[in-house]
Amino acid sequence: MGGSGKSGNNRRKSFKRRDTGGDNWQHNQQGQGKKKGGEPYHFDRKHGGMYDRPKWTPVKMPTDPLPVPDCSVCGKPVKDIASAVTDRATGMPAHFDCVIARISENERLEKGDTVTYIGGGRFGIVHFANPHDTRNFRVKKIIEWEDKGNRAEWRQIVADHFSLT
Repeated sequence: MGGSGKSGNNRRKSFKRRDTGGDNWQHNQQGQGKKKGGEPYHFDRKHGGMYDRPKWTPVKMPTDPLPVPDCSVCGKPVKDIASAVTDRATGMPAHFDCVIARISENERLEKGDTVTYIGGGRFGIVHFANPHDTRNFRVKKIIEWEDKGNRAEWRQIVADHFSLT
C-alpha cells in the first residue's frame, strides 16, 4: 500500500465562490466594505442589501434617589431598599436581618437549625446535621412571609428605578 497518505473519505471539494453577477457591497476608495467614517456596513440577509446599523443610545438613569423609609421592625432607616423584605403586619419595608431575627424569636429552633431565605418571599427553618457541611440539609418548615398575589407599593418604586427598558 503506497500512495499519497490520503484516505478516500477525507477528500473535500475546494471552495468555489459563485459569481452573483452584481456587487451588493458598497466600497470606499480602498475597495473595502466600509462607510467613509470607517464603520462597516451590515448585510441584510432578508432583503439582500447593505444597511447602516443604528447607533445604540444608552438609557438615561433616573436622577431621583430611592426612598429611605424606616424599618417597621427596628425603626432605623432602610438604606438598602433593594434587599428589604415586606413586613407581614404593615406591608412596609423591613431589614432582611430584622425579619430573620423576628422569625428566630417566634420559632423554636433546635441545635443545627437556622432560619434561611429560600426564595419567592419565603423563609425556611433548615436543619443541618453537620453545621460545617452545608451540602446536607433538610427543610423542616416553610414560612410564607410575603404574599405573591399582593405586591407591596414600595416594591414598584424600586422596580421602576432599576428596570428602565
